[in-house]
Amino acid sequence: MDHDRPVGALLREWRVRRGLSQLALSVRSGISTRHISFVETGRTLPSPDMLDRFAGHLDIPLRERNRLLVAAGHAPRYRQRPIDDPELAEAMQAVRRVLTAHEPYPALAVDRRWNLLYGNASARIFLDGVAPELLAPPINMMRLGLHPRGFAPRVRNLTQVRGFLLPRLARQAFHTGDPELAALHEELSGYAEKSPDPVDPADVALPIHLAHGGARLCLYSTIMTFGAAFDITLDEIAIETYLPADAATAEYLRTLADQRARAPLAAG
Repeated sequence: MDHDRPVGALLREWRVRRGLSQLALSVRSGISTRHISFVETGRTLPSPDMLDRFAGHLDIPLRERNRLLVAAGHAPRYRQRPIDDPELAEAMQAVRRVLTAHEPYPALAVDRRWNLLYGNASARIFLDGVAPELLAPPINMMRLGLHPRGFAPRVRNLTQVRGFLLPRLARQAFHTGDPELAALHEELSGYAEKSPDPVDPADVALPIHLAHGGARLCLYSTIMTFGAAFDITLDEIAIETYLPADAATAEYLRTLADQRARAPLAAG
């Protein structure tokens, strides 16, 4: 979406993206179709409260709600701060505590584009053996998992994992309207040598079978988000945690953590 487009055009694009007619949006929002039409054609400029009402019913991300507000001539409502902003220090400390508490199992925090923000010590299993150029900041965990020079060669059920992650990334790109996510999806789709295996909708979760240090690990992943109502930065952070799917994986990860704890500190 272009930054200089009128608010009506942006609003219409989001309505169409969500697959709603003006009538359907009217029913949901309680705003007349006539008024919605006036807004979309530029005959009426919506107030900030009306825009938030539309945005809520269209499930528009906070970042894009600010764009709508600015396009309508209003001040943005939602804060966006760098991750190292002092006002976010307490929240970031909480994120790191969650990651540390998840030891000896892997856990990491990513931004809206899957760039790594923090990871606990056990998340190192995803970085071992990866090509150095993929570890240059920002480290993109989605790319790391599906790139042939990432840890994709160690994923023993890679076609299944691709079948889960690529549609998920496509939905995210469509839902947010983020062109960089769309470009990432196009890039990662090009690495597949054959069509991804479809995910069985009856499966509760997709296990990841990962080779590491001669062992074959089996992991389930879960994602937690903040959903901070008025802060874009926190709203876009996701914490991805991994749990062992069998006793052997749990034991291996505990042993690996013990080895790290006993290892001498490097000089320097």
